[in-house]
Amino acid sequence: MAESQAEGRAPRPYLVLSMLLLVYVFNFVDRQILAILAAPIQEELGLTDGQMGLLGGLAFALLYSTLGVPLAWLADRTSRSWVITVSLVLWSGFTALCSLAQGFWHIFLARLGVGIGEAGGVAPSYALIGEYFPSHRRAFALSIYSLGIPLGSALGVLAGGYIAASVDWRAAFLFVGLMGVLIAPLFKALVRDQRRPSADAPGATGAAAPDAPAPVAPAFAEIAGMLARKRSFWLLSFGAATSSMLGYGLAFWLPSLLRRSFGLGLVETSHFIGAVLLLGGVTGMLAGGWLGDRLGSRDRAWFAYVPAMAFIIGVPLFAAGIYSSDVRVAFLLFLVPQAMAYVWLGPVLSAVQHLVPPQARATASALFLLINNLIGLGGGIYALGALSEALTPLYGSEALRYSMLYALSLYALAALLVALAGPSLRRDWVEAGTS
Repeated sequence: MAESQAEGRAPRPYLVLSMLLLVYVFNFVDRQILAILAAPIQEELGLTDGQMGLLGGLAFALLYSTLGVPLAWLADRTSRSWVITVSLVLWSGFTALCSLAQGFWHIFLARLGVGIGEAGGVAPSYALIGEYFPSHRRAFALSIYSLGIPLGSALGVLAGGYIAASVDWRAAFLFVGLMGVLIAPLFKALVRDQRRPSADAPGATGAAAPDAPAPVAPAFAEIAGMLARKRSFWLLSFGAATSSMLGYGLAFWLPSLLRRSFGLGLVETSHFIGAVLLLGGVTGMLAGGWLGDRLGSRDRAWFAYVPAMAFIIGVPLFAAGIYSSDVRVAFLLFLVPQAMAYVWLGPVLSAVQHLVPPQARATASALFLLINNLIGLGGGIYALGALSEALTPLYGSEALRYSMLYALSLYALAALLVALAGPSLRRDWVEAGTS
């Protein structure tokens, strides 16, 4: 009877998932808004494509990737919900500070601060989802959480475009930053850590008693060593990182391509990007989670094969959309590959959760994100911008278009690496209750 009452007081899994999704939406609003504001920022501050690539990639990814590991380890040992709450306040505050930038280094340092804050948000959220949802529903739950990427990105470009067109780019940074600070108390009031090993532990129902003692997380060196010995971890991490180089690069530079090569204005560009992200991104995210759970329950290798097939399908369609000269045709061509670009998240993130014991999930996720974001986010945006500069003498105003076309080879490499992880997942998988 006492246990039943305790479970009744625990937050419901889908309420927790909804709040985590809301915070993740703000995560990507703050991250993606720079892309839609790139043109007015460049015009006012006199920045080059290479400098914008640094702001969108390295300035954010440097501390976001590296600090994510110690913050996730802290979350595993203390309170995941508190780490997320404090992180939300930090990254939102630094987003608001971007509105005061007077030059490259001002906005570079503010974006470093955004990266510091967001470092503590994602990996602990993955771990909380692992606590609240059993393994047979986890890929789909993670795909719902990952809807924050297309939803936040779409909201970022739409809100940023409208505010910048109506007021200026500084007002856009200030507005979205303050909104994030305001939702932090609501998040902490509704989300609590579970104190069970896992929602898929024997006898667990997904609603845990918050007052039970928490299992002690393994030492960091033990978790790192555990993952280092697993071939699937390295293949999934580097495969995802390779795909993220292209994914982040396209997401950041597509607004600039639409303005330079298709002649769209700021608001028209925000409509194009927002619609592609919402229609394609949401469909692909949910499809990936559903397929991962359905096929992965039969054979764990499908957690790798599903993303690999999606990457292969996306390459020719992305190429056709980028090369198109008609904006309406480009929009239709971008929808399917944009969906394919998001399929990997649910299956791969779920697989990484199952490479370690439940109490080490935040740390394992952070180590995965360290590789994925340092290479993908840190390198992809800058690489496409730098390649665009290098190709300018050859292609002139169309250099950015060709930079994107050349970069599509990254998806072919990503498909190969992720597919090779499939057989390894069968032996590297950690069952609930084992270590």
